[in-house]
Amino acid sequence: MCSNLGAELKSGEKMASGMIFDIKRYSINDGPGIRVTVFFKGCPLGCAWCHNPESVAPGVERMYNRGKCIGCGECVLTCPEQALIMTAEGIAADMKRCAGCGRCAEVCPCLAIEMSGRRVSVDEILRTVEKERIFIDQSGGGVTFSGGEPLHQPRFLTTLLKEAGSRGLHRAVDTTGYAKTRTLVEVAEHTDLFLYDVKMMDTERHKQWTGVGNELILDNLKTLAEIGARINIRLPLIKHVNDDGENIRQTAAFIASLPGGARTINILAYHNIMAGKYDRLGRSFDQGSMAEPATDEIAGIAAVFSGCGINPVIGG
Repeated sequence: MCSNLGAELKSGEKMASGMIFDIKRYSINDGPGIRVTVFFKGCPLGCAWCHNPESVAPGVERMYNRGKCIGCGECVLTCPEQALIMTAEGIAADMKRCAGCGRCAEVCPCLAIEMSGRRVSVDEILRTVEKERIFIDQSGGGVTFSGGEPLHQPRFLTTLLKEAGSRGLHRAVDTTGYAKTRTLVEVAEHTDLFLYDVKMMDTERHKQWTGVGNELILDNLKTLAEIGARINIRLPLIKHVNDDGENIRQTAAFIASLPGGARTINILAYHNIMAGKYDRLGRSFDQGSMAEPATDEIAGIAAVFSGCGINPVIGG
């Protein structure tokens, strides 16, 4: 193993920075091997089933876990904007006054308040990745940039990809595909693997459930295939949303028509364990008709993809 922990970045690249909300070490579901996954802040989609609701807004957000709160009031006293109020149900926040400074989280003795989102440099990210280098090298892993939508911080993402490549790290980008085609092509020059979401084929249904149409997403996927990018397609599977036979058949036919030969699709079954995150953000989560697909239903959908020459992987 050859560690590049001390490698220096060019001055301009070293100063490049961006907004993230988490770094996950020892990740095994975001590309091959053991990986470090960096979660970017900000996403142009508003998927009804979003598992990372703290990723959508581009700026810092306050998250409050009332179950941990002991009602000491330290956060109320510390807030410079007087945006917090003690109530019978816990701490209430006036988000119009909140400046996102994070002082409330700093003084909370029970970690009931946390700030989601921080600005970090390229250098800081790579130093964190290098600390896991032994596991990365031994497992054939690397670094994955996820989100949110990493393509919406293109300069930060591209600089990270270039520097990771210079250190011999395998690089994956987990994306919705909703970005300018030019940006995607430029990113592809420095990316070893794309993890690319395909949610549903009907653009009006796509807009209903995610807030945007899918024309650009599908066109960008075609472009990546045409330039020979390595792509693993991901299907978030939600019962009563996109699990119907017609959508699955159309999805399989579209993927099979892409240039470049056999493809892998990861079928990611919906679950609602993220509902608590919405509560901590002060938002309501309406599950509506969304439900987790049954095991036999997932197997049937996997068989449709197999019949079209696509390799289905459940999970991952």
